[in-house]
Amino acid sequence: MTKPDLVIFDFDGTLVDSEIIAARIEADLLTKAGFPITGEEISERYAGLTFKDIMLRIEEEAHVPLQASLIGEAEVLVDRRLRADVRAIDGARGAVAGVETAKCICSNSRTERILFMLEKTGLDRFFGKDDVFSALSTPSGKPKPAPDVFLHAAKHYGADPANTFVIEDSVHGIHAAKAAGMRVIGFTGAAHSYPGHADVLTDAGAETVIRRWADFKGVVAALSEWSEV
Repeated sequence: MTKPDLVIFDFDGTLVDSEIIAARIEADLLTKAGFPITGEEISERYAGLTFKDIMLRIEEEAHVPLQASLIGEAEVLVDRRLRADVRAIDGARGAVAGVETAKCICSNSRTERILFMLEKTGLDRFFGKDDVFSALSTPSGKPKPAPDVFLHAAKHYGADPANTFVIEDSVHGIHAAKAAGMRVIGFTGAAHSYPGHADVLTDAGAETVIRRWADFKGVVAALSEWSEV
């Protein structure tokens, strides 16, 4: 069986249950600014996007003007809550520990935020600083759904994108990975998941979807075998 050259983990809502925390804070700010929305609605419609891109989409779709100062306010509030409350998703540590090839994180979050959540959750034992790639810190600075952060990581490890597996919880992340020419597994095991989530990820291009990290190693092995047929 051919092993992957590289396994790339999304971070928010995949390894750590941070997506719903951020979404609820962002929803509260947007509601106060004149666009009523819940955290669950943000998770369903906009998961995987930066708050800046969420605001831009809302302005375009609903014609609601939003102040740029909301971005900085959200960053402070979300960081504060994550430092206090973020937890690793059940089984994430074991899944990461079981990867026998190169592995890394590719996220739209800031590097600083990723690093303090890794430390808070104990996942820092599996990823060094050189294994953390923020889309905002790539040469282009383009966040997902642009493929840039995935291609940047593959280049760093000398990995063939076609033999790289990505695990993602969002449509935008899956689109980015597919655009990079990578194989994608969807994940629906976080608190922000919703009815129909797995179908949405499959429609976006995920080869399969898992809800439990316990299934991850076997799925990667099975998909690697399938690629050789």
